[in-house]
Amino acid sequence: MFFLGIDIGSSATKLVVIDKNKNIVGRSVVQLGTGTSGVENAVSNLYISHDFNPNDITGSVVTGYGRKQFRGADTEISEISCHAKGISHLCPSVRTIIDIGGQDTKIIRIDEKGKIQDFTMNDKCAAGTGRFISVMSKVLDVDIADMGSIDKEATEIISISNTCAVFAESEVISKLSSGFSIPNIVAGIHQSVARRVAGLAYRNRIEPDLALTGGVAQNMGMIRALEQELNNQLIIPYEPQLTGALGAALFSLENNR
Repeated sequence: MFFLGIDIGSSATKLVVIDKNKNIVGRSVVQLGTGTSGVENAVSNLYISHDFNPNDITGSVVTGYGRKQFRGADTEISEISCHAKGISHLCPSVRTIIDIGGQDTKIIRIDEKGKIQDFTMNDKCAAGTGRFISVMSKVLDVDIADMGSIDKEATEIISISNTCAVFAESEVISKLSSGFSIPNIVAGIHQSVARRVAGLAYRNRIEPDLALTGGVAQNMGMIRALEQELNNQLIIPYEPQLTGALGAALFSLENNR
């Protein structure tokens, strides 16, 4: 008996399969999100790379930005609930979850049982999301996966004052033209996003321990900037991009007991 969690984000699709003992036995990540072939590719990769097939899946739950458009799961559950479920399983001491996605950022407060106490979401603009970092990486002509390591080379943080992605793009181009180094600009970009996320978090009354989830949690520059802005150390769960999919798989297990 295996249970599948599907997290369809705006820029990536993540799958997790667990057994009846809640052990992760399969995973797949494809950098294609809702409205694309991301789910099909992720599912294909999952069965090619692991020793089970669709007939072994007892139940499935879909979550994420694209969950409403997907018809291939038993049920759909919000990403807020799934992140709470996944983090509570992985890191029981966490009381505040910061999830930075491609299109939105969520601050979720949970109790000792993983129940949601409150949440705040920024989904009105790209500032404070993974999309902002992605746009800036293209302006700088660097791979987004390298942004964290580039940040480590910074000797100072060049402030990026514009929070609107369109105006910030022009500001970054101006900084480059003025001779500022790419690492210092990257550090400024991370700090700009961190300020927006911290402002959202403080409106939610954060409580330690704090965890960071989502693909952005793989960026050490963002971790540094957020820890500075929040004056708190962040817990980074194992494979933080999979937290929502894991939560979905755990819900599927519960639904099939």
